[in-house]
Amino acid sequence: MNYLIGAFKPSCNISITLSDAKTRKQVPMKKENGQTLMVPLFHSQENIAGKISIEPLQGKKVDHIGVKVELLGQIEMYFDRGNFYDFASLVRELDVPGEIYERKTYPFEFSTVEMPYETYNGVNVRLRYVLKVTVTLGYAGSIIEYQDFVVSNYYPPPSINNSIKA
Repeated sequence: MNYLIGAFKPSCNISITLSDAKTRKQVPMKKENGQTLMVPLFHSQENIAGKISIEPLQGKKVDHIGVKVELLGQIEMYFDRGNFYDFASLVRELDVPGEIYERKTYPFEFSTVEMPYETYNGVNVRLRYVLKVTVTLGYAGSIIEYQDFVVSNYYPPPSINNSIKA
């Protein structure tokens, strides 16, 4: 019976590590299940860089069609569950088709990313930014890992207009 359960497990573990994870400010973010996670805080026009590690399970290999990382800005309407509107999408291809036998690390960088909207989690809508790593396996589907992050933009307050007189 255990062999049946193991048949549906992904054949590798994917981890995403940001290059400045130790020094970057972390903020709480509430997930759909009510759990709170600490995620990194970014601002528009910042570089997002790091490493992606793919480690096959013990004694297995990963035969893939490609590995890519995407930076996505998504809007989700709660009345239209499961459908996302991607307003920002940047893609970096990390590896060509091949096989992975042992832990492999891929560096990535998205430089001066324009993120015009702030992360928002409301009653009817959610706006989020996410790093999405996809290992495409062909007929077996894909193995996908997500890393959420928060965007907060600071703008100077508008200048006072004193030309209006009562």
